[in-house]
Amino acid sequence: MTPTELAPAFFLAVAAILVFCKGVAWLLGKAGQPAVVSEMLAGVLLGPSLLGLLLPGVEHRLFPAPLLPVLYVVGQVGLVLFMFQAGYAFTGHRITRVAGTAAAVSVAGVTAPLVLGVLLVVLTDGLAPVRKAGTPLGVTAAFVGVALAITAFPMLARIITERGLAGTRHGSLALASGALDDMAAWIMLAVVLAAASGEPGPVIVTGGGAAVFALALWLGGRRAGTALMAGDRLGERGRLLGTVALLFLVAWYTDVIGLYAVFGAFAAGVVMPHTAHADKVVETLTPIASVVFLPLFFTFSGLRTEFGLLGDPSVLLFAVACVVLAVAGKFGACWAAARLRGEPGAVALRIGALMNARGLMQLIALNVGLEAGIVGPSLFTVLVLVALVTTIMTTPLLTWIDRRSTVSASLPERDNHHSPVAP
Repeated sequence: MTPTELAPAFFLAVAAILVFCKGVAWLLGKAGQPAVVSEMLAGVLLGPSLLGLLLPGVEHRLFPAPLLPVLYVVGQVGLVLFMFQAGYAFTGHRITRVAGTAAAVSVAGVTAPLVLGVLLVVLTDGLAPVRKAGTPLGVTAAFVGVALAITAFPMLARIITERGLAGTRHGSLALASGALDDMAAWIMLAVVLAAASGEPGPVIVTGGGAAVFALALWLGGRRAGTALMAGDRLGERGRLLGTVALLFLVAWYTDVIGLYAVFGAFAAGVVMPHTAHADKVVETLTPIASVVFLPLFFTFSGLRTEFGLLGDPSVLLFAVACVVLAVAGKFGACWAAARLRGEPGAVALRIGALMNARGLMQLIALNVGLEAGIVGPSLFTVLVLVALVTTIMTTPLLTWIDRRSTVSASLPERDNHHSPVAP
């Protein structure tokens, strides 16, 4: 397709994606699901798993093969903006009051699913065709473990805000634990990707480039952010332009060294100082990223998800095992860690439910793994299923815990009210 043919195809595809995502969000919103869950599901439905299965001609017309790289690039713009906001939100939550418990929950929530994921891949190797040909077993096992260890911190923060949990004990603990969890998971993913090359050259480039990047952020990141956001010299548009230019430069550098754009954007958000001007820039960029660009990323991911691959009984069993271990490792470990730290049962259950959601962050990691050539279609589909199931179950699980706590709190009162008076 020529550029003049790609442009109208792109506009038609974007219009279809945005309208469809809005419709699914409206339907699932009635069930209390946040918009990001609806967009994840909508992206899968627009791919070969449903639209391509029922109306293959329509899918090919809407999303011709030459259009996919364009969707990928535009989706990356949304991810860079979104991850910048996620990094900025990461440093906006104080964790000093709950630091000890948050650290314990985070360590448990990373370690347990990581170990379970690694063991699952090692023990089932050769039984289910999920390891991509040419990818070492250790790399696949480590990638699955990291994918199961991820928590969707931005979505977690959104659920906590929407449900009015920001000032609660479990809300504060989940935010702090999720932030620490995601930081650890992204670092581990970078290590896995660097090791996946199997050659010293790329590892040296990634490791050395990451060290230079970290040093630059440490020495000048906050200063650059302060210079960009301080005063009114640049004006609102100047600050917005400067922030986007800085983000794209950081994304370019981290992509070139093999660390990927999402890492750079997240780090840039972490070092950005919290000021009124910075808040304004983030508030301006976030709707653009979430409303326009992110649905394109979800659809691009959905176009590479083929649930038909689960028709293979061995792949289906592996997928079920992944979901079970993901829930047990994250929900169970976080609950247990919170209880061991002395948190009440209801608080520990809510923390486990919130930490269990993988959401967008796991989809980002999966696409990074796919682009790096260490994830094949079957494993990609399996882990997308894990992301969907663990994310969709979060809101209903929280509602069930709330009802259970309400009933438990009212039981003594009812028992006292109906108990017979002693003679």
